[in-house]
Amino acid sequence: MGERTPNVRLERLFKQSRLRGDQFARAVNRLAGQSGVRLHYRQPSVSNWLAGTMPREEARPFIVEVLSRRLGRPVTHVDAGFPPPAEDPNSRAGMGTVEELIDLCRSDMDPSRRGILHISLYSAALSIPGWHDVVGRLEAVQGQQVRRIGMADVEAVTSMTDLLSQRDTQFGGRETRPMAAVFLANTVAAHLRADASEDVRTAMLSAASNLCFVTGWMAMDEGAHGLAQRYYVKGLELAGAAEDHLLYCTILRGMSVQALGVGDAPTALRLATAAAVTPDADHRTRAFFAGHQAHAYAASGERQNALRAIRVTETSMDKAETKTRGYGPDTVAYHVAEVRYGLGDVAGSLESLGLHSKLVDTRRRRTRVRCGALLAERQLELGHLEAACATWHGVLDDYPYLQSGYADERVATMKARLRPYLSNATARTLHERSRTLNTPRPTPA
Repeated sequence: MGERTPNVRLERLFKQSRLRGDQFARAVNRLAGQSGVRLHYRQPSVSNWLAGTMPREEARPFIVEVLSRRLGRPVTHVDAGFPPPAEDPNSRAGMGTVEELIDLCRSDMDPSRRGILHISLYSAALSIPGWHDVVGRLEAVQGQQVRRIGMADVEAVTSMTDLLSQRDTQFGGRETRPMAAVFLANTVAAHLRADASEDVRTAMLSAASNLCFVTGWMAMDEGAHGLAQRYYVKGLELAGAAEDHLLYCTILRGMSVQALGVGDAPTALRLATAAAVTPDADHRTRAFFAGHQAHAYAASGERQNALRAIRVTETSMDKAETKTRGYGPDTVAYHVAEVRYGLGDVAGSLESLGLHSKLVDTRRRRTRVRCGALLAERQLELGHLEAACATWHGVLDDYPYLQSGYADERVATMKARLRPYLSNATARTLHERSRTLNTPRPTPA
């Protein structure tokens, strides 16, 4: 048997990561577990990889992703000395934007594929098209002209997107996303291929882009982060085709929110910074982007930049017209809370979260769960066990109505954080109540 050739590319990245072999193995196992894949690697496996043993195919994406997040830059399979994956969503040669969207949605609608899509891995190495790469690509979405559409069709897509978004906030992404995928594949894709006047075509492209964004947000809520990224990229391409720079930047911001959620602060900051350059923004819009950018700066440990960005947010909000809809004082309070928390001020963060919970629209069930879970976790972090338990009881009131991976994760976190306090009667009562709830719940077939 021939000698193995050391994997010098992987060794170089491993050294740059400054991880020990056991730390690297645990990080790979942990990331795989978050995606529903059970791996049990230890330090000897890492040594074997460096010496030239090729890791199992199912493990390679997690190895690459651990390196990407650790190094704060995209790392590909080839960079790590691995063959490119057989199915790479970044290289769909020969397919146009609409065809790719239909293929994505039909895969999402297929019960035999849904489980695979659900565990598809979030990738810091995802190729994200820049504005100049996608702007004005109208020819990419023009195809066979089956019929002519008008502005009424655009309004129908917009109304359906609003309804789906409302249902998502009430019942969760796992419940709603299959409906969005069907509507995208069967109705919206046909509209994109239809004959239309220039203004109608542009409006339909923006409407389709926004629906892709909303569908990606649902996938993110479900915990299907790789799938969410694919919907987001389709949204970016359609926004570019519509020359809708504001929507393009809004989707980038959403992708930055996702990156923060999976602990990828470098990518989150890069995307938030790219989103904040939207041209011709009014004061409220400028505050919208700067608030999240401040959060990303704080998560990255950039104190001065975080404080500067949150000042831009507050100043812009002071100048905004009070009657216009959109980014409001409730979300400003949330971003201030996240900046404070990221910079180590837990008590100040709790104060701002309290203001956020008073101002936010609590008619949306998932919003109540998100606010409550964050409040309770930080109350416990400050040692306020009784208050945290009371807040968590409110979370459990809403939880049974949500089909949401995010809600599942927050309830699982609650159980884990209560375990050291089970000698306390209040904590024990809450923990016993939580055990009657099924979490995590399976993705529907």
